[in-house]
Amino acid sequence: MCDDDIHPGLVHDLRLSRRTFGLAAAALGGVAATAAGAQSPVVEKDVEIKTPDGVADAVLYSPEAKGKWPAVLIWPDVLSLRPAFRDMGRRLAAAGYVVLVPNLYYRARKAPVIDGTFDFSKPADREKLTPLRATVTPEGTDRDAVAYLAFLDAQPQINKAKKAGVQGYCMGGPLSFRTAAAVPDRIGAVATFHGGGLVTDQPTSPHLLIPTTHAQFLIEVADNDDKQDPTVKDKLKAAFAEAKRPAQVEVFEGAAHGWTVKGSAVYNEPAAEKAWANLLALYKKALA
Repeated sequence: MCDDDIHPGLVHDLRLSRRTFGLAAAALGGVAATAAGAQSPVVEKDVEIKTPDGVADAVLYSPEAKGKWPAVLIWPDVLSLRPAFRDMGRRLAAAGYVVLVPNLYYRARKAPVIDGTFDFSKPADREKLTPLRATVTPEGTDRDAVAYLAFLDAQPQINKAKKAGVQGYCMGGPLSFRTAAAVPDRIGAVATFHGGGLVTDQPTSPHLLIPTTHAQFLIEVADNDDKQDPTVKDKLKAAFAEAKRPAQVEVFEGAAHGWTVKGSAVYNEPAAEKAWANLLALYKKALA
């Protein structure tokens, strides 16, 4: 399941206008810091990354302070790279990481892929995503993961002696599993938040990749996702145990699918902050 199965309703961010997004990116990109200006501890840069399938647009964040830091790749949810995920990348970089947030749909369209509000309760809005989602395949994700980690490792501020992390939201959850399998010697931590399709009956099911990874896992499950299929968490726990991979699988009672992403109608700040604290704890432990 994912955003179109248990949807968060209206997604609204006043910054999502394509024009205002472009103006903001121009003001913040390149060598600029965030809206906090010179006082910000984070440097934000819009980047392009060559992949086997084309050129991906993405945003790179790093601490402003001198030093070397662990790398983290963030896979956004189905609406891809947008202000909410820029905020997330910026916040994580401020905690001491070099963070890359790519556009899921670079093969078809540059980010932002939506303009203004988006309502998952409207079939016409959901249909806009169908051709975009078709461009995200398991094989393509594997190629992208290798390219993105290579890009990160080429940055001078990366501490390559430390493992890298990957985190995914909704449809980004399976992409995170695939990343850990595509570059197992680099990924030390995987986190997913209201991830959809982590366990399927297909041979490409993400949970089947667990034995090929070398990572520690944090799986944060939405309450309504769990109620729709309570067997998923148990299958994940069994797969982690069989593969002897350290994992925390947790259902957030009362938190709906999409609860960690600002702009969503179901955004739940207390639960989102708890999930964020769990993420930082994982990275502190695993990215050593």
